[in-house]
Amino acid sequence: MDLKEILAIAGQPGLYQFISQGRNGIIVESLVDKKRSSVPAAAKVSSMSDIAVFTEAEEKPLHEVLQAIKDKQNAGPAIDVKESTEDDLRKFFAEVLPTYDKERVYLSDVKKIISWYNILQKNSMMDFEVKEEEAAEEAKAEGEAVAEKPAKATKAAAPRKAAAAKPVAQKATSKAAGQGKISAPRKAQ
Repeated sequence: MDLKEILAIAGQPGLYQFISQGRNGIIVESLVDKKRSSVPAAAKVSSMSDIAVFTEAEEKPLHEVLQAIKDKQNAGPAIDVKESTEDDLRKFFAEVLPTYDKERVYLSDVKKIISWYNILQKNSMMDFEVKEEEAAEEAKAEGEAVAEKPAKATKAAAPRKAAAAKPVAQKATSKAAGQGKISAPRKAQ
């Protein structure tokens, strides 16, 4: 399992698996009820591999926190978020990650992480370890892609803008000349 394909969508409960790129966003499948849906491009979507938890010293990647929960529970389910008290949840999370920042990690964050773990555990998606070789290759590939993008983007962007501007200006002048009147531009709504 690749945590990059597991998504959390702001405003929607649960976790989702990336299926494909759609016309106006992405297509995902809920890990809770297995229903597929389209998520608009404007929605705030976070990949599980991009999430980290604040600790007193630094940020800890989510996959390490999930692995710690798995180790503590022997790959079994964690405590039930709905039936546990605030103190029980904080105590459980402190056992899993003793150095978590108690001021910046809110109770709602603790509940989310524990419920995400339970969803992944129910779906037998318990491989949270990131292979260091793959991570190093991805970082190297991303570094090369970033270095190449500015050179390609600046060369390709300039001609497209100039070519697109000329036909628009010609159409506007020929249309206004053909009707014999000039109209004021519309205000943006």
